[in-house]
Amino acid sequence: MKPEIIVAGLGNPGNKYKGTRHNIGFMVLSELAERGCSDKPQKKFHADILLGKVANKNVLFLCPTTYMNLSGTAVAEAARFFKLDPEQILVVCDDADLPVGKLRIRAHGGSGGQKGLKDIIQKLGTENFPRIRVGIGRPPEKVDMADYVLSTFAKSEKTEIEWAIKSAADAVEHWLLQGIDSAMNRFNS
Repeated sequence: MKPEIIVAGLGNPGNKYKGTRHNIGFMVLSELAERGCSDKPQKKFHADILLGKVANKNVLFLCPTTYMNLSGTAVAEAARFFKLDPEQILVVCDDADLPVGKLRIRAHGGSGGQKGLKDIIQKLGTENFPRIRVGIGRPPEKVDMADYVLSTFAKSEKTEIEWAIKSAADAVEHWLLQGIDSAMNRFNS
């Protein structure tokens, strides 16, 4: 089955990073997989991948195993292999400039300082791919950003993050059914 769409969730591989703010993309893809993928992930394209069917579309769910800052390697390799255009790639990642749990969907744009997005832009040679950013909030004063994105969510943020993961998965499904404009209208607040 050849995928029509790649949905890439960004994060860092391994148990050390499980549940961290930077791994929100992995968490959203895990939610999507629970909704309809019965297979086990395979390793290909420097990523853990699953093929599934969502909204009558063949979808490749891709979690790069290259670490966040080199996410473009896996995304570009899979896109080239399946001959997909950038508009057929949806990236889900964290955004420290958004409050915890807030979603922002865009059809294209810059990296906004998100290094995984920056690498994907560089490796694809374009900013013209859709993305869903999930807010993880800013670090407290005197906390280094690198340490912050590799920290887990506070207990007080648990409800918001659980909602955001489900909402981002809903947004992916909505995008597949209705397109990017409809998804932005419904999920951007």
